[in-house]
Amino acid sequence: MPDFYRYHAIFTYEDDGVNVVFPDLPGCITFGKDEEEAIRMAKEAVSLHIYGMEQDKEPIPEPSSMKKLAEEEALEPNESFYLVEAFMPPFREKQNKRFVKKTLSIPYWLNVEAERQGINFSHTLQNAIKQQLNIAT
Repeated sequence: MPDFYRYHAIFTYEDDGVNVVFPDLPGCITFGKDEEEAIRMAKEAVSLHIYGMEQDKEPIPEPSSMKKLAEEEALEPNESFYLVEAFMPPFREKQNKRFVKKTLSIPYWLNVEAERQGINFSHTLQNAIKQQLNIAT
């Protein structure tokens, strides 16, 4: 799995902001209120799109050359190409550290006593699972 990707985006400048599409990544679109925000959002969109493809074990398309895109994509006067780079390791790490919500059931009396003592259920459950899995904390 590569750590670095580069894809060309088409920035369309409108009165209300900048629309961004990626010809090589169908469905990968974003928007920014100005060019600076559009660039930031484009990097995030590419990273998220590629991460989703990696998780789904989908093939990641090869980026088209600028020459090929210029031949295939007839740009309007309010459009331009922009090369968007995505460095995946920090993005993957961030995604893997997200929390998930779990619903569980415990005896009523245990809940009452734990709440009375101010026990943090999430922290306690995390510690217990780590201990069960022999994961150092």
